[in-house]
Amino acid sequence: MLARPLRPSLALALVSALLTAAPTSAESDLQLDAPEAFGTVDAATYDVNRIRVGDAHLVIERLEGGRVRLISESGFTAGAHTVITATFEPADSPGKLRPLLQESRSFDPGGNPLGRLVVDHQANVGRCYDPAGAETAEIEIPDDDRVANTALSLLFLPLVRNETDEIEFQLFFCGLGTRFVTFTANRVQSRGKVPNVIEVRYGPDFGFATMVASSFVPRLSFWFDPESPHRWMAHRLPLYGRGPEVFVVRKGVPPRWLADE
Repeated sequence: MLARPLRPSLALALVSALLTAAPTSAESDLQLDAPEAFGTVDAATYDVNRIRVGDAHLVIERLEGGRVRLISESGFTAGAHTVITATFEPADSPGKLRPLLQESRSFDPGGNPLGRLVVDHQANVGRCYDPAGAETAEIEIPDDDRVANTALSLLFLPLVRNETDEIEFQLFFCGLGTRFVTFTANRVQSRGKVPNVIEVRYGPDFGFATMVASSFVPRLSFWFDPESPHRWMAHRLPLYGRGPEVFVVRKGVPPRWLADE
């Protein structure tokens, strides 16, 4: 569940001006709904024209001690793709999880590695690695640790259930300047072919500059079935920084259901 670094340089400059250093913390503040179902969820990857370009899948596993592991891969067949993994532990509230480790690896259209991004909540750092596996950057996670690079399908469920109007969180970026960026997400009624599909749209929070900089940000959306809030249907985002924007759609969900206005 990745978003590419913001562009162009104006947006990056605005983010740099708005973000400030914060004290450290050793535990994520996120409280995520635990999955109701485990196993493999089959999906497919489509380009922005709704043309199928490759397979996708999500695996949710139970681990010892109540921990949960998520593994997901999406992208173009024998081409650009991204693999994400995340491990969660039980949170203080019953039925809730918080992230321990989040990781993403991306590959270019030729299948060559582009690098690795790691968010280590126990060590309280975000790390970036080059294609050869060498660490290139390490920065502390903000004190209000709500970093959710790989957990958006769980993070957005309170919006789907209409329990809140907005969720604030952070994403970690390695390209064009290593940084944590604050994002906000809101629930909208999808204008796709099926009226009861819930769409959650999200984007960076630039404060006073949001209206100016929003035109530089790619369209970012998740779709859910409101009758079964834990059932993720699809999402739209870039595969990786400066990578192609794609739809990743659960098997059995027609892509035409998803609005793209």
